Amino acid sequence: MDQLILTEGDARVSGQLRKLDARLPESGLADYRLRAGETGLALNARLGQRLRLHYAGAIHCVHCGRHTRKSFGQGYCYPCFSTLAQCDLCLVRPETCHYFQGTCREPEWGEQHCFRPHIVYLANASGLKVGITRASNTPTRWLDQGAIQALPILEVATRQQSGLVETLFKAHVSDRTNWRAMLKGEVEPLDLVAERDRLLAAVAPGLDALRATHGAEAIRALDTPGVVSIDYPVLSWPRKIQSFNFDKQALVEGTLTGIKGQYLMLDSGVINLRKFSGYQVTVEAA
Repeated sequence: MDQLILTEGDARVSGQLRKLDARLPESGLADYRLRAGETGLALNARLGQRLRLHYAGAIHCVHCGRHTRKSFGQGYCYPCFSTLAQCDLCLVRPETCHYFQGTCREPEWGEQHCFRPHIVYLANASGLKVGITRASNTPTRWLDQGAIQALPILEVATRQQSGLVETLFKAHVSDRTNWRAMLKGEVEPLDLVAERDRLLAAVAPGLDALRATHGAEAIRALDTPGVVSIDYPVLSWPRKIQSFNFDKQALVEGTLTGIKGQYLMLDSGVINLRKFSGYQVTVEAA
């Protein structure tokens, strides 16, 4: 992303759409860039301006570049979706990891990405939720979910173990975000430290059992300095959520009123850009 060419002033960029590039400066206000091919559009400064997004009718796999009539798993062609380890069910449900059964789709990829420290965290996007991510993927993961607060609580040795830990928590707290509630801007701050203490007490027997199986150091409590608070560039929140879909309409346009998670909020509706990764688009801003 350091090589992304950003445009200024009146802009027109074209290329394969990718997920929004989101960063969190020290100010605490999320900073967004729209990515289309090798070019990008700085979005925060364009609040209140008109955006026009036109889908050209072509989709190319984000992995192999193959033309595909339908996108699978947020931007993949079917052959990649059905063969890549990064598209396997265990990426969504890591507790089902089958590496040690010898059936991993790409063992080398799994060793590089799944056998790395992962964080179990609490976040507040549409209410309290538990989640997992690689230790190197914070705070991007929280930005992608539209969380206004986040608190890492545990570090585990592997992705599979993070899934096993998350399963314990899911008996007491959701692991999902209500995207409609997240976009309405009505989420109230929570005491995540108190919630952490409550939930850790509730799952303590299960954590002890996992440590007995995987080793005492495999699951480590984190003593983080405090809750991460995140603000988003929003001029106004939508009263009614109307979602755009490039598969049903090629043209999306309106005044940019906010960005949160992977959503652009326009005065005419909202669109989840990550959902349309690989779609060939032209974006015009003025």
